[in-house]
Amino acid sequence: MKRFFALSRTTHGVLDIAAPGFVALLWLGNFPQWQTILLSLFTAFAAYTAIYALNDLVGIAVDKEKFTGGINAGYSVEASNLRYPLAQNVLSYRSGLLWFAGWFALALIGSYYLNPSIVFILFAAAVLEVVYVLLLKVTYLRTFVSGLVKSSGPVAAVFVVDPNPAPSLLLLIFAWIFLWEIGGQNVPADWNDTVEDKRVNAKTIPIHFGARKAGIIVVITLGLTVFTSMFLPLISPVNLGTFYLLASAVAGFILLLKPGYQLYQLQEGRQAAALFDSASYYPLAQLAIISIFVLSNVIGK
Repeated sequence: MKRFFALSRTTHGVLDIAAPGFVALLWLGNFPQWQTILLSLFTAFAAYTAIYALNDLVGIAVDKEKFTGGINAGYSVEASNLRYPLAQNVLSYRSGLLWFAGWFALALIGSYYLNPSIVFILFAAAVLEVVYVLLLKVTYLRTFVSGLVKSSGPVAAVFVVDPNPAPSLLLLIFAWIFLWEIGGQNVPADWNDTVEDKRVNAKTIPIHFGARKAGIIVVITLGLTVFTSMFLPLISPVNLGTFYLLASAVAGFILLLKPGYQLYQLQEGRQAAALFDSASYYPLAQLAIISIFVLSNVIGK
């Protein structure tokens, strides 16, 4: 099973589930029924497991070319020796395809029961993931597609707790996740893979703009992420107050701004990996913060 979980980058996928969990709690201002929570967790796990596997299935040829000289150390959240099992020939393509199909089918079933609208979001995420992989040698603008894919989970979470969400508030959620993905995940990941990407003439932000400008992009997008997070309480029916904003800002400073600025200063691949790791825990920190405030509000009633 380790090979299959490595294909789906399960450790990272589990951390990603925190983002839709945070958004659902923030939007609803309360904990959903336990049946909804369990089905949502299962569906989210299935969806992330499938989409991450799809990435490697579509990109297997390029991955094999990229890693002819060996696979880099990666990040602590994706540090398994079995990273890219298809490219390493430790897992057959057929097995990987069946793994993806099974989890994607389960994600579709779960999505339908939660809200049929989520089925369309899931299909859109899968299509966009394929587009993202295929654009590796075409344009660095593929990073925007990555932002769309990562935003699909939190947007879908809104439809779990609200069948008719306000578009303006959905846009706020989208902007927050979109900026975090670019500055805290996509650009640092590409930065860490610069040597491998150059082997295949990949088009990424660090390669196209160079380390200094890429560092500026990281700092700006992460700064905007934290700034945007200050408006997220507008979404919640709960009066979160100053202490929530302070806690959220502290999480953003520690997990995003500080390591992001260090990357800009040092311009090293290892620091890019460190930022990726740190930023991966940002949604989990936000989930913990909102859980405390929502629970306090429930107890106080």
